[in-house]
Amino acid sequence: MTPTPTTAIDLAAQHNDPDFPGIWEELNWRGLVHVSTDQAALQELLDGEPITFYCGFDPTAASLHLGHLVQLLTMRRLQLAGHRPLGLVGGSTGLIGDPRQTSERVLNTREVVEQWVGQLREQIERFLSFDGDSAARMVNNMDWTGEMSAIDFLRDIGKHFRVGTMIKKEIVAKRLNSEEGISYTEFSYQILQGMDFLNLHREYGCMLQTGGSDQWGNLTSGTELVRKVEGTAVQAIGTPLITNSDGTKFGKSEGNAIWLDPELTSPYAFYQFWLNTADADVVDRLKVFTFRTSQEIAEFERKVAEEPFRREAQKQLAWDVTVLVHGAQATEQAIAASEAVFGKGDLGALDEQTLAAVIGELPSATVGAEDRALIDLLVATGLSTTRSEARRTLQEGGVSVNNQKVQGIEAQLEDEQLLHGRYALFKRGKKNMAGVVLGE
Repeated sequence: MTPTPTTAIDLAAQHNDPDFPGIWEELNWRGLVHVSTDQAALQELLDGEPITFYCGFDPTAASLHLGHLVQLLTMRRLQLAGHRPLGLVGGSTGLIGDPRQTSERVLNTREVVEQWVGQLREQIERFLSFDGDSAARMVNNMDWTGEMSAIDFLRDIGKHFRVGTMIKKEIVAKRLNSEEGISYTEFSYQILQGMDFLNLHREYGCMLQTGGSDQWGNLTSGTELVRKVEGTAVQAIGTPLITNSDGTKFGKSEGNAIWLDPELTSPYAFYQFWLNTADADVVDRLKVFTFRTSQEIAEFERKVAEEPFRREAQKQLAWDVTVLVHGAQATEQAIAASEAVFGKGDLGALDEQTLAAVIGELPSATVGAEDRALIDLLVATGLSTTRSEARRTLQEGGVSVNNQKVQGIEAQLEDEQLLHGRYALFKRGKKNMAGVVLGE
């Protein structure tokens, strides 16, 4: 898959909240510091003179997802405070992958990983500024590991790691106690990540690494390696794993991640995801995923408490994050699609890509040139469980096609009802919806 062109982010419009004395205080208020090294040292470091910091992204998929967006926005907030970001794409660590919770990763080919390195790099670059005193820089750990021999790796790096400490890391301990265990390959991942911090400290004076709290063992392997080899105290921040108020994992829907690539998660689906944020979660999401100030967010918090039915906080969240990732035009199209689905706009006015995304989010059935009886299509889409039920619904006038009421048990899906010659939106009542797609 080739990278999908996206609208440039208006970086100049982004600002940290001036009501906080420094970025350390703002990061804490936004809930972005779940675990860290020395907090007093971090506050002094981040609220002081500009430093260089880094965050790593492994190309274990073709796109970044919402968990990565937390890191990208944390990097941008630090950059706005005057600090210099290093965006690391793991060309070497991506060939291995950090240990998973349950089982070994399937190793991707070198060609695939190299392609994904390029795609992730393009995504990361959109969120950072490469101009000015705090200009970002992109790095690839293949540059310092690719030519390193196994003997050099063991002598120069491996000797600083103690197996007793390594097996106590939470994810490693969990895998060791599982039936499958853990391979030496994945066990060694923390050494490679530690080596990244050491190299970036030597090359760029890097003093801080950020990452998800589930990476804490890997983050501290770097701080410990730099301390042992260079005698320098460097720092790490682990952001929280974002979960919903009911305890479910954020950004997952039936096992599918919410991707930043519009080819994998359409702007329409992306917008809908944020729009459907629960009242109990929306204020925290505004803190983490937008540049809204504490005063603005306090006002949205009041509206959630006093006028939750207006869903103003969700609308602002959905607008801000979708514009951030996909641009204003795609966001406006997503809103138009959302309104059209519920009868407040013209479905026929939607472009084919947006309409296909709408249908793709619904239960659907494929229709051929023949057999277009609405009775059969209602059953095929799941809007009715039986033909007799479908017949009753049609007789009662409870079915619409593209927001237009249809009636009569003999009704057929006509060619002129197929939007862009392929798609139709079926409704039973006001809320039960499904799509019909003309087969190739």
